[in-house]
This record gives sequence, structure tokens and C-alpha cells, in this order.
Amino acid sequence: MQKLLQGIHHFQTNVFGSRRELFARLADGQHPEVLFITCSDSRINPNLVTQTEPGELFILRNAGNIVPPYGAANGGEGATIEFAVAGLRIQDIILCGHTHCGAMKGLLQPETLQGMPMMTAWLAHAEATRRVVREKYTDLPGNALLNVTIQENVLVQLENLRTYPAVAAALASGSLKLHGWVYKIETGEVFAFNPERGQFLPLTEVPPAPVPPPARLTAAHAI
Repeated sequence: MQKLLQGIHHFQTNVFGSRRELFARLADGQHPEVLFITCSDSRINPNLVTQTEPGELFILRNAGNIVPPYGAANGGEGATIEFAVAGLRIQDIILCGHTHCGAMKGLLQPETLQGMPMMTAWLAHAEATRRVVREKYTDLPGNALLNVTIQENVLVQLENLRTYPAVAAALASGSLKLHGWVYKIETGEVFAFNPERGQFLPLTEVPPAPVPPPARLTAAHAI
């Protein structure tokens, strides 16, 4: 906690003053163009990874970057998505998974979630991911299986996003695009799903492309 207090003091005395014009502008309202959905994992910092300023990303975070299908849960995810699309008129939604995801490890190994009933219930919204992986990748070992689970989960959650009326309407009008990313913690690389190749490829090598339905990996691919 002391480190946080020191950080606030540094922000107020050294940072805020030099950025006063930006924060004054933000006080008049927000106009982000991107909804960034990612995991709660403390190792992921969307603004750091994308080098964006306050006000440029509308961020939704939870364990496993999960989007419950419309009507399946009464949490904040649905409200946040609806406000971003219908209220803020977001133009792009990025759903970003990451390597070494603890939620996806729990999905593959539910026995590790003993004593965490709420987490177990939450991961039920990724049941489609678990079944896809179980059917397609029976021969993969531990780390490779986790890697492909992280990728498949991004695609499954993008499909769940399409069940939201506000999202469906914006997609139909052409005012919204969906993107699937995976962030590699150990290298800082970002991989985007490429519909033509059916793989997550480095963003530095392949221009990002919207993800159409249905989107599936063509085969296991290491990130």
C-alpha cells in the first residue's frame, strides 16, 4: 500500500501538472474508439502495451477475458459492452487473451479450483472453449494445450460478443469491427487472429483484420 501512496503523490506533484490540459479535456467527457476486453491478470497493462493515453481505451477486465453470452449472467460485462457500443459508439472491440493465463489453467484442470466455487461457476461461461479443446487437441501436452486453449477461448468469447443486440446491430450496420488478440508476456509480442490463415500471427508482420463468424483455428499453433 505504501508504494501506491507514493505513486499517487508522484502523480499529483510531478505528472498531473505537466498534463493538465489533457485532464481538463477529459473532464468534459470521454470519446474512446476502442473497447479493450482482457484478463484481470496483474501482468497485463492495456495502456502500456498499446501506448495509449487516458481516454483512448474503454477497458473491461475479468478473469479469463470472458464474455458471458447475452442474458446468461447479470454482471457488469453486459452493461459495459452495451454502454461502449450503444452509448460511446465504439468502432472496434479487441478481445485480448494472454500467455500463462491462470483462468485457462483452471478451465483445463478444475481440480485446482477447490475452495473457489465462484471461479468455478464463472468458468462455466468458457465451457465451449473447454469442449472445443477436448475434441480437437487430444494429443497435445501441457503447455501446448494451454497455449491453444488461450487462443481458442479468444475466438469463443468473440462469438459470445455477437449475441449482444447492440453488438449485432453495430456489426450489421458496418460501424463496428471485432478483433482477437493474444499478448505474450515473456516477449511483449501481440498476436492477432488472421481469418485467411486461421491462426494468430504477430501484429508486426500481418495487418490486423476484423474477425468474421465463425472463426476457428485451423490447427494448433504455438505462440
